Amino acid sequence: MEKSAKIYIAGHRGMVGSAIWRELNASGYTNLIGQTHKELDLTDAHAVDRFFSEQRPQYVFLAAAKVGGIVANNTFPAEFITQNIQIQTNVIDAAYRHQVERLLFLGSSCIYPKLAPQPLKEEYLMTGPLEPTNRPYALAKIAGIEMCWSYNRQYKTKFLAAMPTNLYGIGDNYHPENSHVIPGLIRRFHQAAQSGSSSVTIWGTGTPRREFLFADDLGKACLHLMNLPAHDFLPLCAQDGNAEIPPLINIGYGQDVAISDLAREIGEMTGFTGTIEYDASKPDGTHRKLMDSTRIAELGWKATTELRIGIRVAYEDFKENHR
Repeated sequence: MEKSAKIYIAGHRGMVGSAIWRELNASGYTNLIGQTHKELDLTDAHAVDRFFSEQRPQYVFLAAAKVGGIVANNTFPAEFITQNIQIQTNVIDAAYRHQVERLLFLGSSCIYPKLAPQPLKEEYLMTGPLEPTNRPYALAKIAGIEMCWSYNRQYKTKFLAAMPTNLYGIGDNYHPENSHVIPGLIRRFHQAAQSGSSSVTIWGTGTPRREFLFADDLGKACLHLMNLPAHDFLPLCAQDGNAEIPPLINIGYGQDVAISDLAREIGEMTGFTGTIEYDASKPDGTHRKLMDSTRIAELGWKATTELRIGIRVAYEDFKENHR
């Protein structure tokens, strides 16, 4: 991508989109476009088409999505499948019709089957049942991958889907019910430490293992992918209908951690001195989710932010901006 190229970051105010924006800005890109939800409703096909017609972006990072943790997914399944399908359908189709050069669609590791072998490889997509607690969101993201693949095969577009592992970082969502694991634990342990609570109860058994990636590392990975030379990028797009792997690439940290160890780490970081209890009547979700990031590693990228350091940055951001 030329430094002066017009680049649209859909969802630039969210944790992922803002991380991509920071990385682009730090790397010298001077023509970035971002629209708030008030300025552009991505579920409105006519509004999206008008935006692309007027702005003519050359590159698109599709980071806009309705996201949330287990509680949110269980409570609002209709919104999770409907809004995500609407957003990605409108943006991907508009990118094709207005001749975007490359598009990167951001998804999630929840697209993989609940009982898929570990670590998760791209070819495991659609080889078994999904985790029920986030199936609507996962199916929406799988539909987005298939859309990228279909447009690439039929119209020779250059659309790639990147599936990051569990994310955390600056600008995360700390809602009491709708947050993901790390921001939820940060908020709860911080409040418990401040109030002097004697205990904190965590959903599930604490035994599931999760992989976590610092959002700014993801931003670097996204820029790395979009800047790949054509001889590396085009094969990823699977324009050939006989390709065995969809236009899909994993982005992971490379290591996972037990939820119980993560809770202990965050508790200590926030100054919580009480006991940690586990409510086994609540769902654990998938027992383990570790990504196989071999393909992106072979293309020259790997995560660099250690989990403890990243969580410290996220906690400082929480204290400054989200309490």
